Amino acid sequence: MDTEWATTTTILQNLREYSNDDAWRRLVERFRPPIARFAERSGALPADADDVAQETLTAFAEAFRSGRYDPARGRLSQWLFGIAYKQVLRQRQSSARENAKRAVGGSSALMSHIPDEKSAEDVWNIEWERAVMQACMTRAQNEFEPETIRAFEAAVRDGRSAAEVADELGVPVKRIYNAKHRVLTRLRELRSELEDAV
Repeated sequence: MDTEWATTTTILQNLREYSNDDAWRRLVERFRPPIARFAERSGALPADADDVAQETLTAFAEAFRSGRYDPARGRLSQWLFGIAYKQVLRQRQSSARENAKRAVGGSSALMSHIPDEKSAEDVWNIEWERAVMQACMTRAQNEFEPETIRAFEAAVRDGRSAAEVADELGVPVKRIYNAKHRVLTRLRELRSELEDAV
């Protein structure tokens, strides 16, 4: 994975240039995973989920380049959700038609697995949050000593007590509290940078 940090604003500014392959690569690296996971959790098969992600990003890039994306009208994450949800519906309708040709009742059975828009948005928000935090954590891992990251993950992600983690790592408890504070502070800063346009 690319370790160079780029804010969403930087990615979008560079995306305006049709010949900027790096901007497209960064857009795909940043946003394809949560879109594909959202599509899978909405009932798409993995291959279809990749198609949904590709179609969503292509549609977004076209809309962005033509000036249809307006940050004043909503966050980027919600704009992408709207496109992704429509793509999921299209993909599922297409699959339902294919299945209906093979078996009576295939269409309604397949379409019944699609979440309503509110439920889909809840799934989207979970996947988006996961992607944002993963990007921030990946960046933080490049900035801190491995011991600091291990202490943070054990105490925060795994929910273990500072005393237990300190004992395991053979360090003072204060060092665990310091690691938690430093990494959490940096994650908040990174998130703010990352989502500067979203």
